[in-house]
Amino acid sequence: MHILGWMLFGLVIGMIAKLLMPGKDPGGFIVTMLLGIAGSLVGGYLGVMFGGSGDASGWIGSIIGTMLLLIVYRMAMGYRAKNLPERSRQ
Repeated sequence: MHILGWMLFGLVIGMIAKLLMPGKDPGGFIVTMLLGIAGSLVGGYLGVMFGGSGDASGWIGSIIGTMLLLIVYRMAMGYRAKNLPERSRQ
C-alpha cells in the first residue's frame, strides 16, 4: 500500500506541476508520476537544505521540486528532438 500511495501522490503532484507550467509537456501519465515522485524527493531535500525539517516542504516543496525537474526534462527532450535525423522523427 505504501508504494501505491507514493505513486498516487507522485501522479497528483506531477499533474499540478504540469498545470502550473505553461507550454507543451512531453510524456504521458507514467512520466508525470515519475516526475512527481522524484520532484517530491528534490523538494524535500531542498527544504532540509534551507533549514526546514524533512516534512517542512510538504505539498508546496514537492510541487516546486517537480517543476524544477520538469524544466530539466523539457530541455532534455527538446534537445533530443532537435538533434534527431529527419528520417527518425517519422
